[in-house]
Amino acid sequence: MKAPGAEFVLLTGFLGSGKTTLLRHFLSRPEAADTAVIVNEVGEIGLDGVILRETGSDTPIAMLSNGCICCQASNDLAAIIDTLLAMERPNASVPLRRIVLETSGLSKPGPVLRQLATLAERRLRVAVVATFDAVRGTQVGAYEEAVAQWAAAHRIVVTKADAVSGDRLKAAKAEVEALNPLSEIVATADREYAVTGAFSPLPRITPLIEPPRIANGAAHPRVSVCLARPTGALAYADLAAWLDNIAGALGERLLRLKGLVRVTDCEQPLLVQSVGTVFSAARPFDLREASASPFLVIIARDLRVAELEAVSPRGSFAIS
Repeated sequence: MKAPGAEFVLLTGFLGSGKTTLLRHFLSRPEAADTAVIVNEVGEIGLDGVILRETGSDTPIAMLSNGCICCQASNDLAAIIDTLLAMERPNASVPLRRIVLETSGLSKPGPVLRQLATLAERRLRVAVVATFDAVRGTQVGAYEEAVAQWAAAHRIVVTKADAVSGDRLKAAKAEVEALNPLSEIVATADREYAVTGAFSPLPRITPLIEPPRIANGAAHPRVSVCLARPTGALAYADLAAWLDNIAGALGERLLRLKGLVRVTDCEQPLLVQSVGTVFSAARPFDLREASASPFLVIIARDLRVAELEAVSPRGSFAIS
C-alpha cells in the first residue's frame, strides 16, 4: 500500500480571528520544520505573507493573491501544491511533511477542498483547522462564511484566550461545542500549548464509537445539529441515494455530516463524512465496541427535521 502523503492543513477562520498570529507562532517553533505555507489574500497586497516572513525561518511561502480561493474555478491551488511538493530542498534531508493553506477570512472550506480532487495521487492527509475568536464569540456568526468555517473544522482553536476571563473562555468552548460537536477543541490560555495543539497531526480516522453530545439549544439560531439513527442496515445503494438527496435538498446549507452506518453489503459499518457537499469516500470502520449503535450527525443552516425526513428512505432513520 502506498504510504500517506504530506499533511495538508486548511487554516480557516473569520476576518480578524487570529489565523495569521497563530500560524506565525507555529512557524517559529521547531515542530514547523519541513512546512510550507500558502497564503490566500483577497486584495492585491499580500500583507499576511509579509507578516509570516518576519519569523525569519526558511519556510517556503507561496501567495495566491488573485481573489478569494473558494470563489475561483481555476486549478491554481493544485498547481502550487504540486510545485511545493516537487521542489528541490538542498538543505533538507526529508520531503515536506506539511503544507498549510491560510485562507482569507471570507473563504468557505468546502469549495477549497473540492479543488484538491485532482491531487488524489498525492494522498494528502487533509485537516481543516478553524479559529474561533474568544472575544467576539458567535457575534460574527451573522456571516455565513464564519459558520461554514466552524462547522467544517476537524479542529477548532479558541484564539485570544489570554484576553478574556476564565469564565468567558469556558463559555467560548461551550459555544464551539454547540456549533460543531464533531470537532476537536483547543481552548486554553496557555499560548504554547494552543499553538502546538492547533497543528498537531489529526488521526486519519477519528474514533466514533458513540455519537457526540449535542447541546440543548444551538449557539447560533440559524445552525442546527441533528442526529440521525438508522433503524436497521441499509443497502449501500440506498445509503448513497440518501446522501445525494440530502446534498441536493440542502445545497450550500449543508455544512458538515459525519457518522457510522451499517450496510448490508459490508460486515463493518461505514464511516461517512462530508464538508459541505464534498463527500469523502465511505470506508469500512473497525468497530470493536459491539454495543455501539450507528449514527449520523448533520450540521446545517436553517434546517428542519422534516426536511431530512422527507428525503430519508421510509422508516430507515430516526431523526432528532
